[in-house]
Amino acid sequence: MDGQISFTFEKKQPIKGYPELHWTGKRAYETEQFYPAQLKEVYGNTKDGWMNKIFWGDNLQVMGHLLQNFMGKINLVYIDPPFASSADYVKKIKLKKKAVTGDASMFEEKQYTDIWNNDEYLQFIFERLTIIRELLSEQGTIFMHCDWRVSGYVRLIMDEVFGKENFLNEIIWNYSGGRIGHNFFGRKHDTIFWYAKQYGQQTFNYNDVRQEYAESTLKRNQYKNNGSDDRVLDYKPNEDGKFPEDVWNISIINPFAKERLDYPTQKPEKLLEQVIKAASNPGDIVFDCFMGSGTTQAVAMKLGRRFIGADINLGAIQTTTKRLITASNDLDNTKYTGFEVYNVNNYDFFRNPVEAKSLLIDALGIQKFGSSTVYDGELDGWMVKIMPTNRIATKADLEELKANLPYHTFEKRKEENPNGVVEKIKIICMGHEADLKASLEQELSSYNLEIEIVDILRDKKDLQFKREADANVVKENHQIIIKEFYPMNLLQKLSMQKESVEDWRQLVESIYIDWDYDGQTMRPTICDIPAKDELVSGIYKIPDSAGKIKIKITDLLSESLELEV
Repeated sequence: MDGQISFTFEKKQPIKGYPELHWTGKRAYETEQFYPAQLKEVYGNTKDGWMNKIFWGDNLQVMGHLLQNFMGKINLVYIDPPFASSADYVKKIKLKKKAVTGDASMFEEKQYTDIWNNDEYLQFIFERLTIIRELLSEQGTIFMHCDWRVSGYVRLIMDEVFGKENFLNEIIWNYSGGRIGHNFFGRKHDTIFWYAKQYGQQTFNYNDVRQEYAESTLKRNQYKNNGSDDRVLDYKPNEDGKFPEDVWNISIINPFAKERLDYPTQKPEKLLEQVIKAASNPGDIVFDCFMGSGTTQAVAMKLGRRFIGADINLGAIQTTTKRLITASNDLDNTKYTGFEVYNVNNYDFFRNPVEAKSLLIDALGIQKFGSSTVYDGELDGWMVKIMPTNRIATKADLEELKANLPYHTFEKRKEENPNGVVEKIKIICMGHEADLKASLEQELSSYNLEIEIVDILRDKKDLQFKREADANVVKENHQIIIKEFYPMNLLQKLSMQKESVEDWRQLVESIYIDWDYDGQTMRPTICDIPAKDELVSGIYKIPDSAGKIKIKITDLLSESLELEV
């Protein structure tokens, strides 16, 4: 699973119809030894030699890995990317088995941010769609989920990447609930664009999945049959259901529904059932690189499809893992239920990308600037700029830096000392294009600048960003007994909320145990995932065949402690 993409960009190109917006060029692919994906856990058994895959990391890098083995092999892609909603999405953290008595009984933990400027967002989407097209099979199709904020822009980008001749449908997901308008009509739908990779030149996957008739339609037909003179349907509804249309009336998830998870932006399983049944067949590979709560993966598993998923948010990985393990317990061995979880590029550092900048500033000892419009701080005489931490830094990310550099100061320093360095700039990033530094130096060649790129994943991989958890685990009477668990970051947050903890199990989301750990890949046979208001056991009988034992304890923040007993 080694590999990383090398980037080649052309000049900026305007988006057709929107000359003020642009993305930066096309991409060339090239793989090399770089930041390998590390296998963390395996759940379940293989089927026909296949194991489903979940990746924690930047999906751009994940897809760079996938190009080596899955180029042209993925049958269906569904993605529900950020909508540029200008919001931070949070998860409410509450102790298990504890009644909520007020705001102090729970706190909100940021999961991910959805704040962009237009250029950043367009570049982000364009880059990912370009690789997705390479991963799709010749008969493959992609469903792109968006809403009113970006649907117009996304349609243009998809026309550019897939070709407007490969456009199949603009699907309207109509739902109750949603935003009520006081100065505008209430927004009650999302848009899903459906494109084929090779429409017209080759057949693409499509199944005639019938839809249910509306209750009012059935009643009108009943009145007709009873002799009513009202003008109603002149035909009897097809017993197989209504022919599928491009408006889908599917309810959003009820807050008390069984499938409801504590995850923002979760989509209903019925919506994904419609997509997966229509555009894939049993055994096909379904891919979602913005998987969130794992709806695509869970539905694919239930429908007998193979799947690959990815997300940069650790909360998404934990939520999806729990969901898939629970779902697999209700399925037989004819389904593709086994799956692997990979950690790409050691994203343990950035459990929460929203807080990553402040974590980096603290961990690197950067003197933070409060009001600077260009630099984030200063470190040993270097001006520091921190790039987005949820993806690889690209040349497009340098545009803001270049636009706001203090050129007046540069000119003054250059005049005073023609041969001197006018500025020392340190750029902090999580992976980057190979020629990022050279590009910046070339564009600013009129000034004598010292530029250093600090790649956290490569250059600072031993950096510690959080306090490690601890636990008291013993072996007694042929049992593993967890007596205490100390998730330090969670305890610190609870202390700030003045919360008391009566039982360490109130802090635990799940416990996994591998009774015969091989030193590399964890294959848990114990998956203690209690219901929402229940607690983990904490006591587990050791089988006679046990060898080296490895335990993974995950807390309410989705942070994990792994230890060998």
